Amino acid sequence: MAQAKQSLRVFFILSIAIMITLSASLTSALAAVTQPEADTPLNKENLQTLSAKDVKKLDNGVQFDLGEYQAFIRIFSKDLVKVSVLKDGQKEEYSKAIAKKDWKTPTFKTKDSKDVYTIETEELTIKINKSPFGVKFLDKEGNVINEDYMKNGASSGYEDGKPYVFKKTEKSENFYGFGEQAGLNFNQRGESIGMWNTDAYKYTKDTKYVYTSIPFFMGLKNEKAYGIMFDNSYRSYYEMASESDDYYYFYANGGPLTYYFMYGPDISNVLDIYTELTGKMNMPAKWSLGLHQSKWEYTADEIVDVAKTYRENGIPLDTMHLDIDYMDGYRVFTWDDQYKDALQQLKSMEGFHAIAINDPAVKQDENYEMYNEGVKNDYFAKNADGSMFIGPVWPGDSAFPDFSKEEVRDWWASKTNVLFDAGIDGIWNDMNEPAVFLDGPEFNHTMPLDSYFGTEDDKMLQTEYHNLYGHDEAEATYNAWEMYKPNQRPFVLTRDMFAGSQRYAALWTGDNASTWEHLQMSLPMNMNIGLSGVSNVGNDIGGFADRPDAELFARWIEVGAFLPFSRIHYDSDAKAVVKQGQEPWAFGPEVEEISKKYIEMRYKLLPYLYNAFEDSVETGKPVQQPLVYHYQKDENTYDINDQFMFGDSMMLAPVVEQGKTNRDVYLPEGETWVNFWTQEEYKGGQTINVAAPLEHLPIFVKKDSIIPTREVQQYTGENELTNLVLDTYVDGEASYSFYEDDGESLDHEDGEYDITNFNVEERDNKIEFSQSMEADNFDSALEQYTLKLNNEEAPKKVQASKNKYKEVSTMDQMTETKRSYFYDEETKTLYVNIPVNEGKKVQIKF
Repeated sequence: MAQAKQSLRVFFILSIAIMITLSASLTSALAAVTQPEADTPLNKENLQTLSAKDVKKLDNGVQFDLGEYQAFIRIFSKDLVKVSVLKDGQKEEYSKAIAKKDWKTPTFKTKDSKDVYTIETEELTIKINKSPFGVKFLDKEGNVINEDYMKNGASSGYEDGKPYVFKKTEKSENFYGFGEQAGLNFNQRGESIGMWNTDAYKYTKDTKYVYTSIPFFMGLKNEKAYGIMFDNSYRSYYEMASESDDYYYFYANGGPLTYYFMYGPDISNVLDIYTELTGKMNMPAKWSLGLHQSKWEYTADEIVDVAKTYRENGIPLDTMHLDIDYMDGYRVFTWDDQYKDALQQLKSMEGFHAIAINDPAVKQDENYEMYNEGVKNDYFAKNADGSMFIGPVWPGDSAFPDFSKEEVRDWWASKTNVLFDAGIDGIWNDMNEPAVFLDGPEFNHTMPLDSYFGTEDDKMLQTEYHNLYGHDEAEATYNAWEMYKPNQRPFVLTRDMFAGSQRYAALWTGDNASTWEHLQMSLPMNMNIGLSGVSNVGNDIGGFADRPDAELFARWIEVGAFLPFSRIHYDSDAKAVVKQGQEPWAFGPEVEEISKKYIEMRYKLLPYLYNAFEDSVETGKPVQQPLVYHYQKDENTYDINDQFMFGDSMMLAPVVEQGKTNRDVYLPEGETWVNFWTQEEYKGGQTINVAAPLEHLPIFVKKDSIIPTREVQQYTGENELTNLVLDTYVDGEASYSFYEDDGESLDHEDGEYDITNFNVEERDNKIEFSQSMEADNFDSALEQYTLKLNNEEAPKKVQASKNKYKEVSTMDQMTETKRSYFYDEETKTLYVNIPVNEGKKVQIKF
């Protein structure tokens, strides 16, 4: 039996290799990367000129009669507007991206004149040109934020059924977002972008179509930001000043002309509005923020042995992933007994979680219950002629669940007990573009465009549903927790998303490769994904396809330890020329030591990371942030591709080029920046050159910051958090709101959490520390805080009202003495132990 499975495995690997070779005939220049059929261009000679014949004020906006079409300007809030141009009689609808459909209409004023109709909210003025029809958005001071490009008299409409919008731009305007995009540039101005979820194995910087489509972007003009979400799931295109510096435009192969316009003026405001519209992410389980380890074709024994080696080598790890090998012949929701036994061994070891991959394809097998149920209940996608679509994937010929149907999503969720009962903690959705091992002009590695979902009298063609397939599968998977683990936080990882999928899943950026280009590309890719509402994102550390050398892996783990989702994952040995492992010890002692150093840093920073995620839950703020997110008034940040903020206070400047041992680092203006390793201080608004030998990741901390940390653990729940270290860099005043809950359940949704506000202020030869409880509904294990003050002189005394703090001479004595302090002369660092129940301000006098 084992030999037969191995033969089947080799057969499919060879099949994939053949299909990748065949894909060279596609119109894309990317011979080794699967891409869809040729783009459908917009015929600019066939654009419509629409004019308003009548205007009607509505309760929440205005309707314009354009003859064959009706335009609607809906006012959702003072800074959020929905614009639609639809066929006369066509119903306004919401795509599956939209989470919040009911908005309280704000007060707005209107004014009708001969040529222009004006709508005013508290924040926006919207001027609608009647003939030709066009829309202009202005701020309350009268500055133009965004406007339709009216030069050709056809700013928006339909070209042979393709909805399009032209917008005016200028050379200084920059563009960000667009979800997951290949390329080395963070700023997307000048790019031709396409969205069609594609299994783009080993994509390169020039690959146009990758795994995820998020039709949302931001414009930054004159230091002010706006956002546009094109609410259309068809294959869509974005020419971002790629043809002219005067305009950009977006269009789709079909569907409605509907977009949402949101105004900042700060990027953070735009992202908050967008994630209110499409849904905030949910608080992740703490264990999911630890390190993950994975490989395609780990044997059952290797899964256990790798986990044991992490523990033996003292390298923190929380989670092992099980790739498709664990199934019985790649049948979803089944087990190979060897892997089931390995899972039991893994779960018997202290502190390990497990995640299992799940593909949507259901093997065509009349002896397979899953397939038979799907056929009986009409749960699978269909060909144009109404027959069931069958296509080859890992199990061979397979059917594809029709996730557009609620009953199919419920059915899929109900099967998940097969995984949960065995001990699986999270689910990893793969191949959900959906990928099908059929290439050529009819298929292009997915289902044919005329296949359909839904019912005979309510069809949704693949052209419309393709980009939504993984989104609905993610919802089905997410709902399995409510069915079987109702008070546990779900963890769903997906390769395929649409706008709004952040409600259900974390994202990894697909089958990257072990190249320096991919390491470089991961930074702008993740930053733009973060600016598209998806905070929980990561890349396969070390690269999935091919194998890294020691230098590349070392540089990648330095970055990877600070990714929101941090996982080492690599390809089958059968596909690799070099049979190189990608565990931290696989490259020798030096790289193992580097890996351990930075993985331990991640675990030390988990309180800070967890709070960054809580910020994202509340506001949509990214965890891995581009510099422009904080410093949009500093134009030097607009095009920085290789630096990012990890949370609000730490700036990382990784080395992403082979052989480099130093690099330039830009320090944004308006701040004082502290070298994390040396404590040297620098004024912002300048570029410095820093040494960066192989073991060194340049990190800078924003002055007047507090970074909560804890002791290193081998896994996230090893010890209760009893001592919170407040790593503080103060020059005037630093504050931090520390959030804490149980990290596992949904009880926080009922208010069971704590928020403690810390404040550290330096003035008149003294530093004052104070704390206050904003929320106190969680039974915290915290006993004390260790206030760590960097770059300070030795104090004369420390006290809180009548409570005098005792000076001790070693750090060991600190742990044994309450209300104590220790000054490290060599590093100029002061440590003060403060009981949690210290009710008075702690004064440190110099």
